[in-house]
Amino acid sequence: MTTQQSPADQATPFVPDPQRWKILSVLLVAIFMSLVGVSIVNVAVPSIQTGLGASDSDVQWVLSGYALTFGVVLVAAGRAGDLLGRGGIFVIGIALFTLASIAAGLAPDAFWLNGARFVQGVASGLINPQGVGMIQQYFRGPERARAFGWFGTVVGVAVGVGPVIGGLLIGAGGPEIGWRLTFLVNVPVGILCLALALTWFPRPLLRRPATAADAPAVGVWRSLDPVGSLLLGLAVLATMLPFVEGGSSPWYWLTLPTGAVLAWLWVRWERHHRDSGRSPMVDLQIFAIPSFTRGTVIAMLYFLGMTSIWVLVALYFQFGHDRSALQAALVGLPAALTAAVASNWAGKRVVTHGHRVVVGGLATALVGLVSSIGVVLLADSGVVSEWWLLATLVFVGAAQGSVISPNQTLALAEVPLAYAGSSGAVMQTGQRIGTSVGIAVITSVAFAALGASGSWSTAMVTALALISVVIVVALAFAMKDGRNRA
Repeated sequence: MTTQQSPADQATPFVPDPQRWKILSVLLVAIFMSLVGVSIVNVAVPSIQTGLGASDSDVQWVLSGYALTFGVVLVAAGRAGDLLGRGGIFVIGIALFTLASIAAGLAPDAFWLNGARFVQGVASGLINPQGVGMIQQYFRGPERARAFGWFGTVVGVAVGVGPVIGGLLIGAGGPEIGWRLTFLVNVPVGILCLALALTWFPRPLLRRPATAADAPAVGVWRSLDPVGSLLLGLAVLATMLPFVEGGSSPWYWLTLPTGAVLAWLWVRWERHHRDSGRSPMVDLQIFAIPSFTRGTVIAMLYFLGMTSIWVLVALYFQFGHDRSALQAALVGLPAALTAAVASNWAGKRVVTHGHRVVVGGLATALVGLVSSIGVVLLADSGVVSEWWLLATLVFVGAAQGSVISPNQTLALAEVPLAYAGSSGAVMQTGQRIGTSVGIAVITSVAFAALGASGSWSTAMVTALALISVVIVVALAFAMKDGRNRA
């Protein structure tokens, strides 16, 4: 198999940018910062409650506000990068994230902290699609696969070490200062990223859309498709809101049908916008590319299932076995390191072996899930220690490295470069929705099993079995994708 290009991309001669690996390093540092900013806060919740006197509702919004604004702006930010310059939007995102981190670290109360977290989410939504789009822009063939491999390595390390770094900072700073350090640690990293981006990124950082080169300012605005951006943003918000709120109020579920209606209106608007001769926010023709559509479904299913594992492990160790938050965080560290190695390995081989890498990764995930169920059952019987999960979860880490970035490489291989940012953002939006739905549903199933049995082991086994079913469905899609490619 070879990595394909769209006809539009083949018509344009590709000249590798000599700065492309330096550009990639800046992208990876920024994405590492934004992802650590998500996972590091999970262990800081008790300290935030103590330090600010925050209510349970306040803390819920510290966690969910970031996820909501991140998901809402992804596609619009990706399209803005495609039209106005990915480097410029990326720099704006880094500057905004750094300023929001300062505001969060110095927050005098929960209201101020939640406002800063909303802005952080917007900034991450600006940063991440530019990373995917710029990898598409500056790399081709095996180099692109390697770049996505490094991307996956950074994701694996960031997710794993974030809680550990958070635990160490809170231990060093105490309950009053420690949680503030989990935000302020982003500041020197953000400043470094800004300095390197301004040094290495090609000029101009921002440009006017080609379709509006000789048009008045309103032409530029229309080329960004503000109506489509608003409709999709509201649809994503309405879809994610009841899940990230964790069922705090039954009224939130009324937003789901509203989200479906808004999504329908968005599709109708995008078709009308395209038929009117204007550039749509997302060219819906990309869904006619089978590899992109199947890759998006695989990514959504994978995130729907697998991202819940680390929430379950933290609950199982802390409440089922009375372990500390730092001990629970350390359980995922070997898996994160394995994910980093596997991402690099898979990135070098996906061009040659194609879908087999993704299929093998999903099969490895099933091995990790089934063996983890075995460890939980044996630990409940007193045969083995729960710490054997460190070994079985390594398979989960290997799966993460072998699925996420390779699947993204294959899904975007035939997408036109003009829509690299927005199409990558569509995939990421699917991942965010899958994550929100998965965590809400699977943890609800776990708590229902806990209420019925009174046993954390039963809750863990039930949830892991449900995740296994989701991964089996994802594996079926991946195998179908392989057959169609062949």
